This record gives sequence, structure tokens and C-alpha cells, in this order.
Amino acid sequence: MAISRSAGYAMMAAGHVALYDKDGPVLASAISKEYDIPLEYLLKILQQLVRANVMRSKRGPRGGFTLARRPEEITILEIIEAVNGPLCGYIEVAAQANNAPYSVKMEQACKTAGEKCVEVLGKAKLADML
Repeated sequence: MAISRSAGYAMMAAGHVALYDKDGPVLASAISKEYDIPLEYLLKILQQLVRANVMRSKRGPRGGFTLARRPEEITILEIIEAVNGPLCGYIEVAAQANNAPYSVKMEQACKTAGEKCVEVLGKAKLADML
């Protein structure tokens, strides 16, 4: 399993907002500067988090980003999937290998690993990371 740079930035941004949105909306430029993330790239990631109901955005002079829900209700899986789409898929090799016993076992091992990955990240709450 590989987590993209975009998903890493999304996790950093969500953590930063969780820490600082008690003082009001957090500016994307502040996150960009703090973590050396290109601002335009970060803005696209933040909008994906808004569409996934992880964050809210507010325009205007007192605008910025806040969490859409409490950190206890947001999982790391949600953050990653907001940016990357479904996290763990697996390739179907058994059918292509004419259901050779090794290929069936390999496919099952990959499927199990993916399921465990989703389970672990689905239980990991943003609040637990703060």
C-alpha cells in the first residue's frame, strides 16, 4: 500500500486545522507556509476534504478552513480516501492464472491485507493523533 503525497498533505492539513481552528478558520496560506506545501496544490486538496465533509470552507476576510465535524468523528481513512479514492484494492490474479492454487492464495492474501489496512485506518480517529 502506498499513500500519496497528496494524502500526506491532507493528513497534515487536517491535523493542523484540528489544532488551530478553535481560534477561528485557518488560512490555507498558513498551512502552506508551515509545511512548505505549494498553495495552489494545497487548495485543491482542501477542496477535496470539503467535498468529503471532513472540512468546511468560508470565504471572505474572516474566511478559511475549519473541521466539518469533531476530530473524534473523523477517521484517517476518510482523509486519505477524500484525496485518493478507495485506499486498498487488490488485483484479481486467480482468474487470469486459470485459478492455479498459488494464485488463489496470493489473491486472498492481498485481499486480507487490504481489508486489515482499511480496518486499522478506519478506526484511527483524527482526535487520537492530536
